[in-house]
Amino acid sequence: MRVVIAGASGFLGAHLADHLRVHGHEVTALVRREPASARESRWDPAAGELDASVIARADAVVNLAGATIASNPHSRKWAEEVLDSRVSTTRLLAETVATVERPPALLAGNGISYYGDHGAAPVTEDSDSLGDAFLTRVAREWEAAAEPAVAAGARVCVLRTSPVMDRTSPPLKQLRLLFQAGGGARLGSGEQHMPMISLRDWIGAVSYLIESRDVSGAFNLCCPHTPTNAEFTQALAEALHRKAFLAVPAAIMKAAAGDLAPELLGSVNARPAALERAGYDFEDEDVREVLAAGLA
Repeated sequence: MRVVIAGASGFLGAHLADHLRVHGHEVTALVRREPASARESRWDPAAGELDASVIARADAVVNLAGATIASNPHSRKWAEEVLDSRVSTTRLLAETVATVERPPALLAGNGISYYGDHGAAPVTEDSDSLGDAFLTRVAREWEAAAEPAVAAGARVCVLRTSPVMDRTSPPLKQLRLLFQAGGGARLGSGEQHMPMISLRDWIGAVSYLIESRDVSGAFNLCCPHTPTNAEFTQALAEALHRKAFLAVPAAIMKAAAGDLAPELLGSVNARPAALERAGYDFEDEDVREVLAAGLA
């Protein structure tokens, strides 16, 4: 298959591109500089510039582009960049997909934050999006930007991705160092559910969706059994042979984390129902398996 990836230089994009190439697919990376090889194509989302012929030749287009969330959550400029970088890239790709004669599939990156705080209730792809937390609002606009491709009849998969746990990347990279130094702690009450997925399952699931030509819609990219924050804290402490008796009060979290506080204190008891219906078989089903894979 011919696959075009936006955000191929990022952590997830680079791993996905490598995996697809190893498995015989032709991958073209969209870059914002002059292409260094035939495996790259220049684009400029801010200016609305994209080579439509590259999209027309593709079987699937994957958008993983977007400014990092790991920055200053109190900054208005950061908030604007997080939103604009996701919406503008998705909209340009969706509009271009809609214009070509044979629209390729569009796999549109998104976040599990789409759902907002649902407490302990199980959350599937059919659940509503609740509240007005910053990343929840971002996820709604991000998803709406893919609508031109949907309207054109393209196969669109929305990747509602939970934090991907791997020792080389946030958040596990920082948490591993913190827990090893004895600073492990639950957040607030610890009762909030926090979805997550291993890197190998994220790559496996996205690859599966690329190759499954008859599935579309929203997909929760998370392990089947979502832990609470307290369960995650205990599991990570045990995996690192450390203790974790501390707790960070919710009031301190809200002051320190700013717009990101709802993501740390809110609860999303997510289930990957659509992926399971589509036939994807998870390698890492719970927090201990996810951490074992991420720390290996």
